[in-house]
Amino acid sequence: MTLPRWLADEMVGRLARYLRFVGCDTEYARGLPDEEIVERARREDRVLLTRDRALAARCPGSLLLTSPNLEDQWRTVRAAYPELPTTVAFRRCTECNGRLEPFTPAPGAPRDERIPWDRVAGGLPLYRCANCGHVYWEGTHTAGIRDRLRAWTPGAPG
Repeated sequence: MTLPRWLADEMVGRLARYLRFVGCDTEYARGLPDEEIVERARREDRVLLTRDRALAARCPGSLLLTSPNLEDQWRTVRAAYPELPTTVAFRRCTECNGRLEPFTPAPGAPRDERIPWDRVAGGLPLYRCANCGHVYWEGTHTAGIRDRLRAWTPGAPG
């Protein structure tokens, strides 16, 4: 079974980020009226993820998430879609859902001080979002996400 493309409403924004962490195409419907969310899910052939019972009832094929807890939401999605990846993949921007591409800064380009340049010089790969330009790399934040995903998904590789 192929994973669906997701549309997460405002009630599950953190879940949207985690789905992006594992490489899933996950749009975030922020500030949109319910009618537009339903239409967008239909038009873009996306599965709506929501905690809003009325909205879920109006959107065929949606997945109703009953818990406000991120771990419970993850487990609900994983139960409905067992093929959901459980490992961090640098494929989607967590900010805008754009595709990530390997990134090598041009020589002499201004350097973002947040990037661990000493580790980049040692071979640490960088990724940049093709849409918004956000830069990513493997770091302690990634390790924490991996730990949470392993804890939430016992027996899954990670």
